[in-house]
Amino acid sequence: MDLQQRVEALEARLADLESERSASSEPAAGPSGGHLHYEGHLAEPAELDWTIQVDPARVLELPDGPRTDVLAALGHPARAAIVRLLATHGPQPAAALQEAADLGSTGRLYHHLKSLTATHLVEQDKRGSYRLRPQATIPALVLLTAASDIADQLR
Repeated sequence: MDLQQRVEALEARLADLESERSASSEPAAGPSGGHLHYEGHLAEPAELDWTIQVDPARVLELPDGPRTDVLAALGHPARAAIVRLLATHGPQPAAALQEAADLGSTGRLYHHLKSLTATHLVEQDKRGSYRLRPQATIPALVLLTAASDIADQLR
């Protein structure tokens, strides 16, 4: 196995461990008597599994700042295009992201990347390309799916 394959294998194992920890640390139903649950499995561009189950009362008690930052980061069409490209094709160089987001300058691209990296959705790898953080990939797709559902795009 070359170094890249070894790193990808380690990332997949880490994601599996984090998924197991998240799944085992949450009760089936919380003090509110209910629960929210989402999960996902991806085979491409990387092998990922993710499961979250949480009491809605706990979610509603969390501070709004960090979650609204993530929603704002995904809420811009250029940033959503970047996330969709990375989710579909894996790590990409800045030029590909700029083209996918239809941005005329690298300055505009890096403005959007700053928002995506600050919220830990996207990270830069050692080769200078960008990728979705493995731990953020399925949650980001769930957010995009939920937004599509609210907008009646799935019916």
